[in-house]
Amino acid sequence: MGAQIAGFVITFIAVFVAAWFLGGYMFKVFRGQRTVLSPVLRPVERGCYRVMGVDEEREQSWIGYLVAMLLVTVISVLFTYVLLRLQDRLPFQAQLNPNHLPAVPADLSLNTAISFSTNTNWQNYAGEQSMTYLSQMLALAFHNWLSAATGVAAAIVLGRGFVRQSSETIGNFWKDLVRINIYILLPISIVGALFLVSQGCIQNLNPFTSY
Repeated sequence: MGAQIAGFVITFIAVFVAAWFLGGYMFKVFRGQRTVLSPVLRPVERGCYRVMGVDEEREQSWIGYLVAMLLVTVISVLFTYVLLRLQDRLPFQAQLNPNHLPAVPADLSLNTAISFSTNTNWQNYAGEQSMTYLSQMLALAFHNWLSAATGVAAAIVLGRGFVRQSSETIGNFWKDLVRINIYILLPISIVGALFLVSQGCIQNLNPFTSY
C-alpha cells in the first residue's frame, strides 16, 4: 500500500511540474506565437504545409474540422490493419522480420488498428511474438504520434469552441496536427530517447538474443 501511495504522489507531482512548465509553452504554440524552438522548427513547419498543400491561414468550420479528424482516423485504421495483415509478405523481411513472424490474424489486426488509432492502445498480444519490427515502428509507434496529436487537437478545439461561440470557424485541423507533432511531441520524444539511450536501452534490427 505504501509503495502504491508513493507512486501516486510521485506521478501527481511529475504531472504538476510538467504542466507548470509546458502550459505556457503550449499556449504559445496553439496561439501561433513565437516560441524558443521557433527558429529551428518554423522552417520545418512551413515545409510540412507545402508538402501537405495546407494553407495555414485558412480556418475550418466545426464540420470541416471534424471531417478532417475522422478522415485521418479512418485512414490510419485501414493503413494499420493492412500492414499487420501483410507483415510477412512485405519487402526487407530479412532486416525487418528476422524472426519470420506470420501475419497477424484478422480479428487481432482490426482490434489493434482501432485501439491504436483511437489512442486507447489496448495491446491484446505479445509484441515480440506477434509484430515484426516494421509493424511495431510503422504501424504502432506511428500511432503514438498521430493518435496522440489527434487527441490533443480534439481537446484544444473543444476549448476554442467555448471561446469562439459567435465565430463560424474553429481553427485548422491540419495546422494543429503539424504544430502538435513538431513543437510538442517531437521535443519530448527526443529528450525521452536520449534518456533511454543514456540508460543503455537501445533498439536494433537483430534477431532475438537468447541467454
